[in-house]
Amino acid sequence: MLTDIFFFLPLLVLALGVLAAAIKILREYQRGVVFTLGRFTGVKGPGLILLIPFVQQMVRVDLRTLVLDVPSQDVISRDNVSVKVNAVLYFRVVEPEKATIQVEDYLMATSQLAQTTLRSVLGKHDLDEMLSERDKLNNDIQEILDVQTDTWGIKVANVEIKHVDIDESMVRVIARQAEAERERRAKVISAEGEEQAAQKLYEAAVILAQQPEAMQLRYLSALSVVANDRSNTIVFPFPMEAGSLLSMARDYNSSPGPKPEGTRRKPAAASQGRRSTT
Repeated sequence: MLTDIFFFLPLLVLALGVLAAAIKILREYQRGVVFTLGRFTGVKGPGLILLIPFVQQMVRVDLRTLVLDVPSQDVISRDNVSVKVNAVLYFRVVEPEKATIQVEDYLMATSQLAQTTLRSVLGKHDLDEMLSERDKLNNDIQEILDVQTDTWGIKVANVEIKHVDIDESMVRVIARQAEAERERRAKVISAEGEEQAAQKLYEAAVILAQQPEAMQLRYLSALSVVANDRSNTIVFPFPMEAGSLLSMARDYNSSPGPKPEGTRRKPAAASQGRRSTT
């Protein structure tokens, strides 16, 4: 009996080892790339998988979205400004057989490709575009990476530029540039306001020139404003028509000949006396 136990025990251990090598369990987000005697024979999973021990081998591939932090890269922009840029890359494997057969280490390959693409794309843009048009740059980098990694069975979902580090001297230059831009906009707005005001004054002048009665109304309105002024000095607007009437009356009084009783000018002495009594 003891001899039988020692005989069957190694066979039982061997059978358990073969069974463990033959049975594989893959999770929902995993796929198994199966090779039979070194040749690719298919992709299996998820769930329970049976392999022929010592004949078939399997490589597990994760299909979940992976997050890759692209290290900070020294980039020289198109306007010769040196900056440091880092980004984050989101991608996943869509064809496990290509990710296993076409490239040795798809994680390392994607990381290196992302670094070189980041430098080449950002080097074609100015510093202002890097700071203000990140969405466009992200899309450009994502499209380039997606095309190049398609042969590896990898889909690049998104690329996000995280930081654009600039030297302290360039920060001061950008601050002065922003201040100058704000001053320019303020001057442009002020000039546009003056232009609009001048246009309205011109239109008002045209209307007043066409309607003399409107000018009289404007004159009376000005008198009302002057009457409400509490300052010591009052500038009284005098119409030119009234000046011409006074000049005609003075010429008429100084002319020789009889004049009607109501139109004679009173003596100066009498008027001076009346002014002194008041």
